[in-house]
Amino acid sequence: MILNGLGFISAPLYLFEKFFSGIAREYLLREGIQPEDFNHEPLGRVLDKLYDAGLTEIFIRFPLSAADRFGVKMDSFHLDSSSFHVHGDYGTGTDDEASAQSGLITITYGYSREHRPDLKQFILDLMWSGDGDIPLYLRVAHGNEVDSAMFGTHTYGRFPQTMAN
Repeated sequence: MILNGLGFISAPLYLFEKFFSGIAREYLLREGIQPEDFNHEPLGRVLDKLYDAGLTEIFIRFPLSAADRFGVKMDSFHLDSSSFHVHGDYGTGTDDEASAQSGLITITYGYSREHRPDLKQFILDLMWSGDGDIPLYLRVAHGNEVDSAMFGTHTYGRFPQTMAN
């Protein structure tokens, strides 16, 4: 999953079993690992644990450690947001208060940068270093969130303290 997340492979999670049938698993992982070990059940458990631990917090920890180790300067940053449209039934998107309390995002209609106002979407915010283009911060947000209203708020205001720790 890490190799996929870093972009070294481009296999959807449901094809991981097929991907692992063609590589030397004993060198990459350990002996005895079979392709069928990479089915939806263990992958789902990993995704659940990542969600429970807080994906943004986990995401921040690794690149900050790498940036520190390799001497990446952190005196400037770039911040941008992207919207991703989705197909399917994601509910009404009207219970924003319940979603906020549960920590879940609302996949709903919003300003579509992809010119698809007919599709629901979610937002992804990414911050990376000016030196080395190392991704340092990731946040997934409601589909109707306006980035100009969010940039500079408490969410991003705590990032420098996180980096200082």
